[in-house]
Amino acid sequence: MKKNKQRFVALSKVTLAVGLALSGAAVLAADAGNGTDRIILKYRDSGLAAPQLSGPSAASARATVQAQRQSRVQRAVAGFGSSATLLREGSKGAQIYKLDRRYSLAEVEVMAANIAKGDAGVEYAEPDRMKRHMDVLPNDQYWSQQWDLHNSVAGVNALLAWGQSTGMGVTVAVVDTGYTRHADLTRNLVSGGGYDMISDPAVSRKPAGRSRDAIDAGDWTVVDNECGQGERASGSSWHGTHVAGTVAATAHNAMGIVGLAYDARILPVRVLGRCGGYTSDIADGMAWASGASIPNVPQNTTPARVINLSLGGTGACSQYEQDAINTARANGAVVVVAAGNDGMDVSTASPANCQGVVAVAALRVDGGLASYSNYGNGVDIAAPGGGGRDDPSEYRAGIRSTLNTGTTVRGADTYGDYSGTSMASPHVAAVAAMMIAAKPSLTPDQVESLLKSSARAFVKPCLRLDGRSVSCGTGMLDAAAAMEAVLGRPLPSGVEREPNNTLGTANRVGAPVTFEGTIGSTSDQDWFVVDLPAGKTLAATLVPAASTADFDLYVYNSSGTLLGKSEKGAGQSDLVSSSNSSGVTAARYVKVLRYSSSPVGKYSLKLIW
Repeated sequence: MKKNKQRFVALSKVTLAVGLALSGAAVLAADAGNGTDRIILKYRDSGLAAPQLSGPSAASARATVQAQRQSRVQRAVAGFGSSATLLREGSKGAQIYKLDRRYSLAEVEVMAANIAKGDAGVEYAEPDRMKRHMDVLPNDQYWSQQWDLHNSVAGVNALLAWGQSTGMGVTVAVVDTGYTRHADLTRNLVSGGGYDMISDPAVSRKPAGRSRDAIDAGDWTVVDNECGQGERASGSSWHGTHVAGTVAATAHNAMGIVGLAYDARILPVRVLGRCGGYTSDIADGMAWASGASIPNVPQNTTPARVINLSLGGTGACSQYEQDAINTARANGAVVVVAAGNDGMDVSTASPANCQGVVAVAALRVDGGLASYSNYGNGVDIAAPGGGGRDDPSEYRAGIRSTLNTGTTVRGADTYGDYSGTSMASPHVAAVAAMMIAAKPSLTPDQVESLLKSSARAFVKPCLRLDGRSVSCGTGMLDAAAAMEAVLGRPLPSGVEREPNNTLGTANRVGAPVTFEGTIGSTSDQDWFVVDLPAGKTLAATLVPAASTADFDLYVYNSSGTLLGKSEKGAGQSDLVSSSNSSGVTAARYVKVLRYSSSPVGKYSLKLIW
């Protein structure tokens, strides 16, 4: 008997893309995937006593200390088969060492740690990361509409995470309807086009059944009830193309959208066609994607470290699919699954109820649980999925991604909005790829644990459609916090990051911090957002750097309602406090604004709670 695996797309269908070309400030982002061939090293002091520094043999003594230090550096990197040469002196006494070749950032992190561990005189050692100009807003035309990546309420905080990893070198399997040759995806598709695992030609619409190349032949239906009682006829969804775009659409290419892990590789595995797909085909596709051998199917030469399943059906987890999940995990793959769109407990939806998967619920743009999303203790984390028809109209924004104009067979490239846990799941898969790119040794269990522990507190209670409180995971997906957890050190957070001149582009503050900011023009204003825990009080203190500067301070809630302000004169500090007595974590937006007669300039902003 066929077990129909439904694509998890909520009832809001495609809103075809009509977007705005944007311009914006350029920022520098670390290219984590390319690695580096340099290390920055700072010693606590010269290593010499005061008499030695002023004595007649000072130069000789310095040379001896430097030779000893360089010898310790060499020993620390030798375990990687590397050598290090002092390239030059840096500012404040730092030294820049050049390695024999470029290594991954993960490797250079270990080298730097070895240097610091082997020499008590080292204040710090860190990779000299390669940077590049990365236009955040300029040429991916629908960036402004990708609230799921940058919205300060429910977005995944992609901008800061990209400074640490973009998923380079990691393969993500999209086990779905296959792919279309979309121009925004082709750069990141694995060579060979994946595999079509559908065994029934009637489902596949390909006469040969299983075959090389997972090109999407369409999943349209002609008449109502063709796939079951109550099922309406519909055009092809191009669902796999949409999911793949969320994971790894090409960035900075003057078109379309930005994928969250935009340097990852997509391995398409086609398992869904007309009326869905068989559990056995889906499970085989999952196992094959991880590198397992499947009878009469060529070996996958590009095994995936992450597998995304934006699909499912009702019922218990079958033994066959559980076996496939176990195989994939044993091969080192993280299995990410959509929780389902039936507004019910995830315990009755498979494969989200299988053991060892990361089950993902869907959030609206306001951070609330989408009305269609499954929920329950089996959900691990929540991510942007878009609103459904039962949600308030202002919260129905979908997830924009790559699509196709064809109603049956493939047509032209386009972009559109879907909503569903199908759209939430690839966000988590993309972040998992970014984590693995930064630290390839991570196991599936470690990735899941770090994803869950780094999740941001919900800004709204998780409520099902009837208003009853339910569980929807440990929190909201936060790509930047996940990278911080992987790297074991705080991300740079004490410097204001442009663009942040609107509530929607506010710099997120993850912990109490003092920012160094700049009002750079007469029209500039700077925004910051804090997830303020229940019962806490935010204290914001603004100090202008110049006595002639007159900057004012304002605090708002997520609806844009002013909660407090301070408008003291030139050279004076401003202080605003705001308490959260709502019983749940609530966003507080802090704005720094220049008074009309004040010169532009620098300031410090202390945010504590």
